[in-house]
Amino acid sequence: MPPSDFAQANLDDVVEKLTTEEAIALIGGVGFWHTHAVPRLGIPAVKVSDGPNGVRGNHFFMGTPAKCLPSATALGSTWDTALIQEVGLKLLAEEAKLRAASILLAPTCNIQRNPLGGRSFESFSEDPLLSGLIASAYVNGVQSGGIGVAIKHFVGNDKENDRMGYDSVVSERALREVYLMPFMLAERFAHPWSVMTAYNRVNGTHVSENPHLLRDVMRKEWGFQGMVMSDWFGMYSVDHGINAGLDLEMPGINKWRTYEYVSRSIQAKKVTVRTVKERARTVLELVQKCAKGAPEVLDGDGLEHTRESAEDTALMRKVAGESIVLLKNDAGLLPLEPQNLKKIAIIGGNAKALVLSGGGSASLKPSYFISPYDGIVNALPKGVEVTYSEGARAFMTMPSLDFDIVTDKGERGWVGTWHKHEHDESMTVVEEPVATQVIDETRIFVSLSAPAGITRRWTLKLRGQLVPRAQDTTFEFGMSVSGRAKLWVDDKLVIDNWTRQRRGEEFFGCGSLEEKGTVDLKAGKSHSIYVEFCNVRGPADTDEDEAVMDANAGVRLGGAAVQDPNAAMEEAIQLAKDADVVIAVVGLNGDWETEGYDRTTLALPGRTDELIEKVSKVNPKTIVVTQSGSSITMPWASSVPSIVHSWYLGNATGAAIADVLFGKINPSGKLSLTFPKRVEDVPSFGHFNVDDGKVRYAEGIFVGYKHYLHRNITPEFAFGHGLSYTTYEYSDLEISKATYKAGDIEATVSLKLKNTGAVAGSEIVQLYVTWPTTSELSHPPLTLKSFAKVPLNPGESTVVKLPLDKYAVSSWNEKLERWTVEKGGYKVSVGASTQVLPLVGTLTLEKSFEWNGL
Repeated sequence: MPPSDFAQANLDDVVEKLTTEEAIALIGGVGFWHTHAVPRLGIPAVKVSDGPNGVRGNHFFMGTPAKCLPSATALGSTWDTALIQEVGLKLLAEEAKLRAASILLAPTCNIQRNPLGGRSFESFSEDPLLSGLIASAYVNGVQSGGIGVAIKHFVGNDKENDRMGYDSVVSERALREVYLMPFMLAERFAHPWSVMTAYNRVNGTHVSENPHLLRDVMRKEWGFQGMVMSDWFGMYSVDHGINAGLDLEMPGINKWRTYEYVSRSIQAKKVTVRTVKERARTVLELVQKCAKGAPEVLDGDGLEHTRESAEDTALMRKVAGESIVLLKNDAGLLPLEPQNLKKIAIIGGNAKALVLSGGGSASLKPSYFISPYDGIVNALPKGVEVTYSEGARAFMTMPSLDFDIVTDKGERGWVGTWHKHEHDESMTVVEEPVATQVIDETRIFVSLSAPAGITRRWTLKLRGQLVPRAQDTTFEFGMSVSGRAKLWVDDKLVIDNWTRQRRGEEFFGCGSLEEKGTVDLKAGKSHSIYVEFCNVRGPADTDEDEAVMDANAGVRLGGAAVQDPNAAMEEAIQLAKDADVVIAVVGLNGDWETEGYDRTTLALPGRTDELIEKVSKVNPKTIVVTQSGSSITMPWASSVPSIVHSWYLGNATGAAIADVLFGKINPSGKLSLTFPKRVEDVPSFGHFNVDDGKVRYAEGIFVGYKHYLHRNITPEFAFGHGLSYTTYEYSDLEISKATYKAGDIEATVSLKLKNTGAVAGSEIVQLYVTWPTTSELSHPPLTLKSFAKVPLNPGESTVVKLPLDKYAVSSWNEKLERWTVEKGGYKVSVGASTQVLPLVGTLTLEKSFEWNGL
């Protein structure tokens, strides 16, 4: 019978028929991406796939080309729940089906506690309400398309260094009001089919083994009915996780939940068969939801496909454009009028680079990509001269050579031959290859994608030709490896990352530092490239042990022409002098912001800040386009007239940036997190790093903008800030009387909003609440409690209504262990950002009450 028939299965009967061995198998994964199938009972396997800004599919190596959406911080900056729900339904759910996946491992709705966090770009916002409502829209969109989500990382996974061991020490009030709130809102409004636990501890106990969080809060208080899965390799015991309520351990390799381990725990009476079957039943409930939601996935061929349509491309471009935030626009320099321009200088290390998303699990192989340079050039009419200079290099590791290496036949890529060793533990290579293929990637993260028939230790030999240079040049190669590798150019050994290594953070912390070597290249000549790579890690100065990289094997080869940095800087300055306008595209990339490690600075790389300072001095019409997934410092902000923050925008990057620069789109994005003037102003500065195994959340509830307002610190750009090419007028604030209904309250704040400018636009109206001075607890000066995105034509006005309920006026009382609503006057402030709130009124509550649950 087809796998989707499980949709009609009687789960009581199925669970009754499960053997203990089958039940144990169901609570652990199979391979890297699947749940366990039980054909005897008609139980199909379900495939999951990484998100959150796209659906990669099974393979990091030679993956299926896919749609890469803007980063989560960019999606949060749309403040547009309707658009995000549309993206979930029309793009993400359909992409999952194309990858034969029934569960998307997304969205990430951790809090932007500190912009240095390596995965900050994966989370929507520093504010729990904005995070929770955008996450809810994301979940509703995906699940309405029949695909389940695994909302993550529950909870307190707010940094990367030592992520499996550190203990997030946080007050119960801050935990409830800030870090759990996005998950709570998602459960209230969207009911995710599953939740993924975080790697870390919270207040002493790993989340995957934490009965307070999994059982007491999520299931008992919130009534969560979905499945709980671990993050990959985020389990640290057998019985603790099973008893705490962790239903599924992932992945299915190197796992704790084997029949041997779990059966021994049953014999020792550490767990019961009944509990194991309860966990198995929850897994089966998820499988049944998948069978009902998208039966075509379970009944399909299991293959991964790529599909693009004009509608998809348009929606990708729209959501990217709506994410962009216009930070500054003195003297109305933007939008540019290309018909009035004769020469544009494009400078910066990100202008032509493949800056798609942050790194790690969020990364994927794009089905197409438009660079900022190409997007700008494509938008210009004929006759406009464009000059370009990198100016200052921005990469952490040498740039990809994906488009610089070809096979002997002229195909893009190089030929890889896979070789067995004499036996599993041997280092002697069998020369006859097991498999041969053309590989169009120069960052090769094999993971579990080595060909069948290979030994435990194996070798990959890569051969290609470097595309001829236009002129003689000295070229620098860089190679990092999880395993060991050597590079030969024209049969000359250039890099030895084999004999001895230096440990680094590439390939999820398993790789070496990048080793470099230079070669003189002749103009017009192809130079042979040969890399020999083995998945056995070599000795290092601090670690003499060899190790087989069975899950994280990889090699990365990059390179670039050697550059005189002073000459490059001077070239950019001269081009800027001669141009009508300068567009500087600068920022970070997936090496600087990635899963696996945290950033060490908020500054832009290398001499980027110096480049912008010098260019803006010689050309007062300098527009800076920044790319990053979280906050960066901008010491030059006061000296440039226009700043556009574009985050990471995915496939449509360049097209969306051009749409904003040339006025095809009137920017409406608002910052989803604060941009500080300096790292010392960040709320968690001084207590962000791991201190003897603990991360102390000493800022309490004063996270993000709440800290800046509380301490009276002026940021570079405030939370909620974002300009437009038009202007808006706020007036006529009215606040209804609060009514009490079954443990809740209802009130409506209304106002008149008018577009007073000359072009159509959308304004994001933000409502903040200030607690009564009589409150028994301390509170931030302002807390976001409602918002709406409002489109208006020139001269048009409308009445905007913002609803408020108990969530808008509730605080967690640690003594009572309940949510409390205090009587008194709550100040209501409405406007365009935390710093522009022209309308102020009062919501009066005449009685107090307490509540729990949702």
